[in-house]
Amino acid sequence: MDEGVIDGDWEYRPLRLPPGISRRTATTQLTIHAEFAGWELSRTLLYGDGSRKIWLRRKRQPSLLPGVIT
Repeated sequence: MDEGVIDGDWEYRPLRLPPGISRRTATTQLTIHAEFAGWELSRTLLYGDGSRKIWLRRKRQPSLLPGVIT
């Protein structure tokens, strides 16, 4: 998986699925990304060889600064 990109309030991450992956398997993989990491589908590109490039996005989370525990 390639490195993600931050654009304003959104964080994007490309995902490449190889040819031969069924639609059901791709759906299951995307569902796992959505359910456990908060990603949603932004864009899909289907190549001639059957592989797919998918862009996932999610709202940026405010960075948590390490604090002092008292």
